[in-house]
Amino acid sequence: MTTEEKMNPKRTARIAGVLFLLVFLTGVFGQMYVRDSLIVPGDAATTANNIIASESLFRLHFVTDLIRQSILVLLPLVLYKLLKPVNKNIAALMVVFALVGITIGFINKLNLIAPLLLLNNSDYLTAFGADQLYAQVMFFLNLHVIGEKLSLFLSLWLFPLGYLVYKSGFFPRILGILLIIAGFGYLIDSVTFFLFPNFNVTISMVTFIGEVIFMLWLLIKGVNVEQWKKCALETA
Repeated sequence: MTTEEKMNPKRTARIAGVLFLLVFLTGVFGQMYVRDSLIVPGDAATTANNIIASESLFRLHFVTDLIRQSILVLLPLVLYKLLKPVNKNIAALMVVFALVGITIGFINKLNLIAPLLLLNNSDYLTAFGADQLYAQVMFFLNLHVIGEKLSLFLSLWLFPLGYLVYKSGFFPRILGILLIIAGFGYLIDSVTFFLFPNFNVTISMVTFIGEVIFMLWLLIKGVNVEQWKKCALETA
């Protein structure tokens, strides 16, 4: 009996769904609860004072972002295990695209911790005036945003994921189409940000619904086990 035949695909799908959910919840916490409440675009002094006043919250945000990136390492690996029977090479490509983007995301977190280093009143920072420090804080926060947009470009992993889901036979094909649309949304937003920085429309705010639907399907329905086993046997 092969490893694929021994695997419980429904349990694997549920694990992937839980990982998706944790990525979603930590992302919402970081963006909507922390960054949107503390960072005031164009106002470096207010932003810096907000971070100083809520340092513990900002540090918690940094840690949850690290946890989110770590979960993102696991997610494509679990999906690879689930979708490998469809096409092993394309599943491997999915993992490569995902891990490259995640690596950039990890490195980008240095820009998120830099404001705390600038605002910790260390002796070597006395050479800078308050306005200079606040301007540097805003610079690193803006650089963090740019890093996130760069990571969005590497949401290319959603294209092979969508293809695999579409071709699998154990997921509804519409889920694969929605994942590919989500990938296009992130890609367009990333390219638009770098080409037209003053263009404030975010397409992925709509198209990401495909990922949410896929997440809910993994959590609630899992996979068609019989079709998964049939696919695993055909490619064994």
